Amino acid sequence: MDRAAEMSAFVRTVETGGFTAAARDLGLTPSALSKLVSRLEDRLGVRLLTRSTRRVQMTVEGEAFFNRARPILTAIAEAEAEIAEAGRHPRGQLRLHCGSAFGMHQLTPAIPRFLEAYPDIELELTINDQLPAPGEDNFDLIVRIGALDDSSLVARRICNVERVICAAPSYLERYGTPRTPDDLQHHNCLWITSLPALRRWPFDTDDGVRVVHIGGNVVANNTETVLQLALAGVGITRLTDIIAGEALRRGALVPILGDWHHVEPVPVHATYPSGRHVSPKVRAMVDFLVERFGQAPWRQGISGK
Repeated sequence: MDRAAEMSAFVRTVETGGFTAAARDLGLTPSALSKLVSRLEDRLGVRLLTRSTRRVQMTVEGEAFFNRARPILTAIAEAEAEIAEAGRHPRGQLRLHCGSAFGMHQLTPAIPRFLEAYPDIELELTINDQLPAPGEDNFDLIVRIGALDDSSLVARRICNVERVICAAPSYLERYGTPRTPDDLQHHNCLWITSLPALRRWPFDTDDGVRVVHIGGNVVANNTETVLQLALAGVGITRLTDIIAGEALRRGALVPILGDWHHVEPVPVHATYPSGRHVSPKVRAMVDFLVERFGQAPWRQGISGK
């Protein structure tokens, strides 16, 4: 039962003064419109209109119903227009989850430009290396680094990140620069305890990829600490270029063993729940991420990798 259609038929009939004009406005035949009004009257149990061959006229009950129904239909039309406009213009709250490396070193510095372009979006950032469990949080968008394993998500690739073996000039001046992977056995190498697989550094050789297990006198459980230790000249490390890029560009870190290093590109994706419609706010952020980071700007100006 379409009460809104019945209400619209009645109100428009009153406004136009007859079934023919109202039917034309609503894209109906006069008989179909008359049936809608009759069905409304039957459901309410009162006569709303008196009909003649020339015109229709409201009854007392019809006038009372008209005065209540007209603003309701206006409110419905305004609500639909407002939502349709929101569908064309990015606005509202956007909840975005991102890992700490990309979030702190790349995304956060770019946020002012995004908000300048889309001032009606309210951005809520969650920077956390722990991915939310399915259904745990209602994020609009998740930036993920690495292979994807959730087929229920829509994913758009933003870019690839690469790992770089590097050290501070002060360390290299003091201990020398390794020329081959085997030289690393005589150097202090920094690694991340929370990612033990990254203690195994891969290198390209004539016989394929060779893995070197590195070691040193200090380790840490997160990349930020390892970065600061490397900058302080404590040892050699292997970090993604989204973390080390700025330090490499200004010479605070120097890339080494670039001719040997097996880079292992890692994809970065923007992911969001699958659905028929992608909201303008999500589309705006995804497009911004691809435009801003698609060419890996943190890699520009770095030589010697």
